[in-house]
Amino acid sequence: MQAPMEHGWSPYADNGGTCLGVAGDDYAVLAADTRMSTGYRIHTRNSSKVTQLTDKCVIASCGMKSDAITLHRFLKARIVMYEHKHRRQPNVTAIAQMLSTMLYYKRFFPYYTFNVLAGVDSEGKGAVYHYDAIGSFERVPYTTSGSGSSLVMGVLDCQLGQNNQTKPGPPLTKEEVIELGKDCLSSVGERDIFTGDGGEIFIISSAGVTTATFELKQD
Repeated sequence: MQAPMEHGWSPYADNGGTCLGVAGDDYAVLAADTRMSTGYRIHTRNSSKVTQLTDKCVIASCGMKSDAITLHRFLKARIVMYEHKHRRQPNVTAIAQMLSTMLYYKRFFPYYTFNVLAGVDSEGKGAVYHYDAIGSFERVPYTTSGSGSSLVMGVLDCQLGQNNQTKPGPPLTKEEVIELGKDCLSSVGERDIFTGDGGEIFIISSAGVTTATFELKQD
């Protein structure tokens, strides 16, 4: 007689991908790849991880795509409610706290998303926030999330944090930060099978949000 076969099921799946955020003096940069996969299967090569929430705030979510779609939809609905009540768009600080509350509310069955929020605050300074799955968050000068985050963080520590350097160089310009973001995702695409295909760069300033796309490895 055949031995009994055990079947497992999980409500969660990791659809991979990598994102990173950098806060500048008067701008913020958010970059993410566009691959959505499960294991060795690529579902689509053109799935954006980034959603623009307001004129000065964007969010990127890695992890489970369906949870990210749901979270972004609810977050945008809450922002519309805020706009109706206060007659203005929420600033990035208010959105950061709102996102934390929404994630913590679902702490017993969390959204399987790892979020990076980027924007420009009420003083015109760049702001980047890093989150875990249940709403613990921190404002940081730069951060990364997703399947290739361990490969990105060392580069950001070296180039932006300038850690363990005896003679730190001048801070990077906005153009250099944008190129650094592209280089980071391109390098991760060489080592991480869940990152690749295409990349998106979002540059947030007091004037608004501008976007650019670039190609990554497709194998």
